[in-house]
Amino acid sequence: MAQETVRPTRLELLRTKRRIALAKRGLTLLKLKRSALIVEFFKISRQTAELRGDLARRIERGYAAIRRAEMLEGPIVLENISMVLPNLSELRIRTRNIMGVRTPAVEGEAYQLADPRTLVHLPTSVEEALRAFQEVYRVVRDVAEKENAMRRLLKEIEKTKRRASAIENVLIPRLDQTARYIKFRFDELERDSFAMLKTVKRKMEREAQAESLPPGREGVPA
Repeated sequence: MAQETVRPTRLELLRTKRRIALAKRGLTLLKLKRSALIVEFFKISRQTAELRGDLARRIERGYAAIRRAEMLEGPIVLENISMVLPNLSELRIRTRNIMGVRTPAVEGEAYQLADPRTLVHLPTSVEEALRAFQEVYRVVRDVAEKENAMRRLLKEIEKTKRRASAIENVLIPRLDQTARYIKFRFDELERDSFAMLKTVKRKMEREAQAESLPPGREGVPA
């Protein structure tokens, strides 16, 4: 708000003070939101770290299961079995709300067999390897979901920080300066009005005193 365009009135001063109070409340809410987002970010970060550790262990077990199946069944049998396994199933994505930040939540299994009886004819070692990598897929899906949420939360944290900084360092100081300017101009106008009233009052008193004197005595000292 340019000071030259501000009307130095009581109403304008009251409006500016209300805007200052509103800006301060908004700043408090933004800081609380940012703190809550940071807490949620580190919570998901810890969960992601645990999932990554679990993922490393499951990948190790999965490859061990494949090596065991290869030793028991032979590479040719495994290659033939791989030809009948289906592709990855389609994922289902819904929306999750985390502290006002919308993030995708992924659902779905790694494989969806057209005929569930296919697993019945698989060797036990191959079935174990398949189930092991089902778990690997699930953990990879969860890690991707958590990391996506972390990126969105971090973006919202930075956005909230910029908004809070703009209010604290730009808007509120500017409104404070405007309020001081209005008060200064208002006080100045009041002083001018008071001085003018005193001048008018003295003039009226002199005129009244002159009218009360007898004819021919105007300006003659008593």
